[in-house]
Amino acid sequence: MAYKRILTVQDISCVGQCSMTVALPILSACGHETCILPTALLSTHTGGFGKPAVVHFDDALDGMWHHWKDNGITFDAILVGYLGSVAAIEKVSRILEELLAPGGVSIVDPAMADHGKLYSGFDETYAKAMEALCRKAHVILPNITEAAMFAGMPYRENLTEEYVEELLMKLNHPCVILTGAGCQKGQTGIVIREGESMQYYSHARVGKSYHGTGDMFAAAFTGALMQGKSKLEASRIAADFVCKAIGYTQENPAHWYGVKFEAALPDLIRMLEA
Repeated sequence: MAYKRILTVQDISCVGQCSMTVALPILSACGHETCILPTALLSTHTGGFGKPAVVHFDDALDGMWHHWKDNGITFDAILVGYLGSVAAIEKVSRILEELLAPGGVSIVDPAMADHGKLYSGFDETYAKAMEALCRKAHVILPNITEAAMFAGMPYRENLTEEYVEELLMKLNHPCVILTGAGCQKGQTGIVIREGESMQYYSHARVGKSYHGTGDMFAAAFTGALMQGKSKLEASRIAADFVCKAIGYTQENPAHWYGVKFEAALPDLIRMLEA
C-alpha cells in the first residue's frame, strides 16, 4: 500500500463523531501519515447538544503553516472540511498554494449547507469565499445544496438525471464528486464528473440521517484516492464504508449523535486491499 502524507484542515468537535474526530483515524486506517490543522475546537458538534463551547484558532493558523514552510514540510494531499469563518478560508487558500507538494492533490468539502439552506451562522459572504476556495481545489465534494448554491440553481429534493447533469455543467469545475445524488426512489449515490465524463454509483437510501457521514465520506474518499484508487473506486469504497458504519449504528438507537465508524474500519481496510 502507498504511504502518503496528508494534511486535514477542519474543526475538532470533541464529542459527536464528526470533522477531525473522524478524519484523523479514517485517514490513518487507510495507511497514511495524517497531519492536522484544527480551525476551531468545539465541545460537541452543533446538532442536538445545545450551544457548544467554542474556541476559534483563526489567529494561530498563520504561525502554524509558516512554521511548516520554514521547515520545508509539504503534503501529498490536503483535505479541507468545515472551516467556520471567512478568515480561515482565506488562510487555507494560502496553505493550498504554499504547502501542497508537486503533483499533490487538494480536496475541499465545502461543509457549509444542507437540506436547501446554509448552516447556522453562515451567510452569502461565507458562501462566496468558500466557492472561491473550491475553484482552487483539484477535487470538490459538494452535496446537492452546496452544488446548487455554487451553480446558481434552485435546490431540489426530488432529483432527476437532467437536473444533476445541468448542475454539474453549471458548476464548471474540473472534478466534482457530488454526494447525495439519488435520482431513483429509495436510492442515493455519488456522481463523479471529471472533465466531460460522468460516472454514477448508487446504493440504497438509509431512512435516517446521521451527523458526520459527509466527513466520513470525505476522509475515506481521500484515503482511498491516495492509495491509487480511481475516483470512481474511491467514491464506491467511501460510500460503502459509510453504509457499513450506519448499519452498525442502527443496532443501537440510543447512539443518535454520530455514526459508529470505528466498527467499520476493518471493512474499510478490506475494501482498500481488494
